[in-house]
Amino acid sequence: MKVGLIYTSTTPELIADVEREVKGQLGAEVELFSLQDPSILAEVREAGYVTTAPAARLIGMYMKAAENGVDAMLNLCSSVGEVADAAQDCARYIGVPIVRVDEEMCREAVRLGRRVGVMATLPTTLTPTKNTVARVAREMGAHVELVDCLVDGAFGLDQEQFKKRLTDAAAEIIDKVDVVVLAQGSMAYAEEHLRGVYGKPFLGSPRFGAAALKEALKAKGVL
Repeated sequence: MKVGLIYTSTTPELIADVEREVKGQLGAEVELFSLQDPSILAEVREAGYVTTAPAARLIGMYMKAAENGVDAMLNLCSSVGEVADAAQDCARYIGVPIVRVDEEMCREAVRLGRRVGVMATLPTTLTPTKNTVARVAREMGAHVELVDCLVDGAFGLDQEQFKKRLTDAAAEIIDKVDVVVLAQGSMAYAEEHLRGVYGKPFLGSPRFGAAALKEALKAKGVL
């Protein structure tokens, strides 16, 4: 079994979390085919939204993974998650599911509460994640109140500084929310720390994405 991991930006923490969760769900023998193009996120950040060229390159990465024989792939950037949504018809046609790392996380947030905090270190991730929470809430017949938490300047900090910035930012919204989603996969390593400090659910996406990848492979009949 071979799965594609599609990154538009990476950190050591993100790669470690994703590979650990995927192998935990699918077994250590699973073959991982990773593709990275950090210019995609860089251009999205510069423009403030997903423009044509980076979206086209991301779709090209999906096709390259499919050409290389993956059974399914995991889209690991929430800033471009809506590109993955747009590619779903093609994915179904070629028989290679594209799984968003964050969609099942957003569903779990809706299951856990009606006041959902959305924490991100990049504004380009905040809006797409809020859109996803709102969409899955509609699909689930639920109404949610979304609370923004943009942690400016945290992107790229070392682990301890990063966790401190997130902890300080969470204090500003924690009384207004039932659950907080960490919009970027690279934030997930702070999940346990934040839950310990505040005693409320903080959800990181890699573990949910890996579980959703497993379900997609089961549905395909590979597992």
